[in-house]
Amino acid sequence: MAQGFQQLKDHRLKRNSRFLQLAESLTPELQQTTIRPRTIVRLHKDDRHPHGWFAEDIATPDSLDTQRLNTGDEVILDLGTHCVGYLHLSCEVMGSPQDAPVHLQFIFGEITAEVAEDFADYSGWLSSSWLQQEHRYIDVLPENIQLARRYCCRYVKIRVVATSQKFGIRLSDIAFTCVSSAQTLPALTRFSDPLLQKIDDISVLTLKNCMQSVFEDGPKRDRRLWLGDLRLQALVNYQTFQQDSLVRRCLYLFAGVTREDGMVAANLFMQPEVIADDTYLLDYSLFFVATLADYFAHSGDRETVEDLWPTAWRQIELALERLDADDLLQDSEQWWAFIDWHEQLNKQAPAQGVFIYCLQKALILAKAVAPASVAVIAQLQRRLKDASMQHLWQPEMGFFASGKDKQISWASQVWMILAGVGDESFQLALLNRLSSDAPAIALQTPYMMHHYVEALIRCRQHAGAEQVIKAYWGEMVNRGADTFWEVFNAEDPTLSPYGSHLINSYCHAWSCTPAWLLRQK
Repeated sequence: MAQGFQQLKDHRLKRNSRFLQLAESLTPELQQTTIRPRTIVRLHKDDRHPHGWFAEDIATPDSLDTQRLNTGDEVILDLGTHCVGYLHLSCEVMGSPQDAPVHLQFIFGEITAEVAEDFADYSGWLSSSWLQQEHRYIDVLPENIQLARRYCCRYVKIRVVATSQKFGIRLSDIAFTCVSSAQTLPALTRFSDPLLQKIDDISVLTLKNCMQSVFEDGPKRDRRLWLGDLRLQALVNYQTFQQDSLVRRCLYLFAGVTREDGMVAANLFMQPEVIADDTYLLDYSLFFVATLADYFAHSGDRETVEDLWPTAWRQIELALERLDADDLLQDSEQWWAFIDWHEQLNKQAPAQGVFIYCLQKALILAKAVAPASVAVIAQLQRRLKDASMQHLWQPEMGFFASGKDKQISWASQVWMILAGVGDESFQLALLNRLSSDAPAIALQTPYMMHHYVEALIRCRQHAGAEQVIKAYWGEMVNRGADTFWEVFNAEDPTLSPYGSHLINSYCHAWSCTPAWLLRQK
């Protein structure tokens, strides 16, 4: 897949100290739970199994209490589920006195392939430093080893790189301290269908493990706050953990550090201070409006809306600057909108749908805190809908087309439905046409699959929505998912936007949404 990134030479920011101080006051306390490894496994190459590897249980962790490990030996621990946190263990001498340092390598994997395949063969375009490993040199044993870096894994490989010919080592008291800002989960609706219940449980765990000091996109990678992910995480949070203060914190963080012209960044770094990345995407900036409106609808927090309405309105103003004389968003060869990970996907029509969708969300906010803007927003929404029907709709094809080449994609149709373009019968017919005459430019990620399911629900196709959830997220369950993945294509299980499945995130925020979708009536 093609690389997608931005790098600005003159990145000027505007900071709102009051917003940032308020966000700081909302920093959550991390909850800690310590677990022990479930078993020791051996991995076998087998393309019939998920990610090409099969894990065979070979011993219990307490067998290490009497096992001497020498240079070249390794142990693979299975924690039993997906975890985010810190590894600690004890290491002591077996044999003669220690006459050389001990060199250990720790490798962490969300999936089996990450601890089975050689990182030296990695060929992706994202930095190899995302591959989870650590080398530790121990001069004096015994030693209680506490790895200070946070890791995200189910599998842990401990490799003895070197001891000496005179002594070996023994490992004991291996434990993993899991961290999350998610608090006690309220009692949730249970599903009679076992697969749906499993999907719901995994969705909740996916969200929980992404809930840290902010809603992270993925606790392995990128470990930061992305607006597109936040919008979906917040929706799931309202149905599950109900920690509205964490959503509020993230909204203030985005409003607290914007580009000089007021545009909200696509993502934020939290350390060493709050830093806006030099990545700006039209759809993600507009989702600030939607996320704020969803937060208000759930919480009724008018004070926050009054604070953040100017930031929300500014995103609309900036999007308006991109409209051409036909009231269409101007297309570009640059990475100006995300929509989905698909290198052939043209973004114009789906981004137009996102804009209209977010204008509907802006109406909710304006009615509460800026009534003078209601008529302006409603008129703008009508203009963009009319332009979409006049210039993007292709009646002879029965689809919305995008860009100068009039590309037909799933994403364009889905976002026009979510934007409310056309009446209900028009939207339902378009949705049915997607199934009977599927466009070649398909949906690539759980992120875009969420929006397709949401479109089904909007058109009251609840049975169809449930069927898609079971077929798509259920297939991840069938392939052993402990948490839901960043990218999944059943026909291409090693698909990666980054050139290697090893760098994919296998606990990713935008894939947790079945826990919200299944509760929509």
